[in-house]
Amino acid sequence: MIAIPELVAHFDLDAFFVSVECLRDPSLRGKALLVGGDSDRSVVAACSYEARKFGIHSAMPMKTARRLCPEATIVGGSRGEYSRYSRWVTEIIAERAPRFEKASIDEFYVDLTGMDKYVDPFAWTIELRETIQRNTQLPISFGLASSKILAKIATNEAKPNGYLQVPRGREKEFLAPLPVSKIPGVGKQSESLLRDAGIESIRDLQVLPVAQVEASLGKFGAELWQKAQGIHLSPVIPYQEAKSISSENTFEQDVADNGFLLAELVRMTERVGFSLRRQNKMTGCVAVKIRYPNFETTSRQTSIPYTYYDDELIAQAKGLFVQLHRPGRAIRLLGVRLSELTDQALQTSLFEDIGRKSGLYEAIDELKTRFGGDSIKKARGL
Repeated sequence: MIAIPELVAHFDLDAFFVSVECLRDPSLRGKALLVGGDSDRSVVAACSYEARKFGIHSAMPMKTARRLCPEATIVGGSRGEYSRYSRWVTEIIAERAPRFEKASIDEFYVDLTGMDKYVDPFAWTIELRETIQRNTQLPISFGLASSKILAKIATNEAKPNGYLQVPRGREKEFLAPLPVSKIPGVGKQSESLLRDAGIESIRDLQVLPVAQVEASLGKFGAELWQKAQGIHLSPVIPYQEAKSISSENTFEQDVADNGFLLAELVRMTERVGFSLRRQNKMTGCVAVKIRYPNFETTSRQTSIPYTYYDDELIAQAKGLFVQLHRPGRAIRLLGVRLSELTDQALQTSLFEDIGRKSGLYEAIDELKTRFGGDSIKKARGL
């Protein structure tokens, strides 16, 4: 069982996609910049602080964003570069942190419980932030507090490109003047309900009896009241890149037919892709394994932009197969494996046109869930 942390640092790469685009093209700095597709059906994956002044925010329809700021610059996004920079930051944190959780492509929690016996945790966290900035040139903010939720709120208050510590014992004091919308999980609908009940600041919530809040908002109200008190019993889940999803097939008879082998590779990749999406994960690495009749085994892998789409996974798997396979030579076993799994499924879909690729895979997965994983296949996999 993972212990509840007593001291947590929350790191957040500021306007991450925008920051990477500005590193790639410095002329974009200071502009109202939108990252995402430029069609009316696209959404804003990220926007610069200059664009936010016009009321633009992530996940907003691109059509609406263009109306709010006609002079905004739109860039299509470089998922490969985002993945590369995310891995870079992950490696820096992994080398130094005793335990950390990668919450998303640009967000990390570090458990610093007990570190005060050896070093000043605040100074250590500042040094880690400076190391990340020095190496990657990316702006990054952090909050340091007694729980994950407090650290995250502190980070949001420290942005852009700053840091903030909430001293132990002053959690409620820190939270009290903030609007209730600052509590993670409070959306526009919840905020409206709270406002109707006369609750606008976190202080308003703190002074109410928990039973009263629970009577008004149910279980959500009780959780919200606890968060307002600075109570959040959520552990830092250790980051593990070793997890993988794989599929292998040992043929009853050795197979040399290239067409059949590619069809089998497509079928297996679809299977692991479906499993990936069911777990709401993405992968950053694809590997293919071949075993010949004499039991000689060879494999090759490649790092890719984080994805969960079959067509992207299949293209990588086929490319690896072509590199590995000796044409005409029979194969005993064929396998495909996805690794570097991460819980970032939503973010990649922001780069796709609404109703297109994401909608297609949702429909496919619904059919597979209802009728079995092999109920619908690409023609090449038949």
